[in-house]
Amino acid sequence: MEGILDGVQSLIVTAMNLYWFLCIIYIFMSWLPNARESNFGQAVGKLVEPLFAPFRQIIPPLGMIDISPIVALFALRFAIDGVNYLFAMIT
Repeated sequence: MEGILDGVQSLIVTAMNLYWFLCIIYIFMSWLPNARESNFGQAVGKLVEPLFAPFRQIIPPLGMIDISPIVALFALRFAIDGVNYLFAMIT
């Protein structure tokens, strides 16, 4: 049973880490002209904008700087740590 839980934990944490890196890629794409308008940029945007949208509603931009993705990444990192903690408690 413990081996199955370790596999499930590994799968969940790996998926969350990949999503975290996808968010980083999307943030860096904002520095490149027209990168978000490309097919790849639009596909990544459809995946990561649902995470960023609630934070954008709460945190207003500071001039031309939008810090809501940074806060969203911190929240995602806390969620990853929470998953690791929960599985550590179970096993």
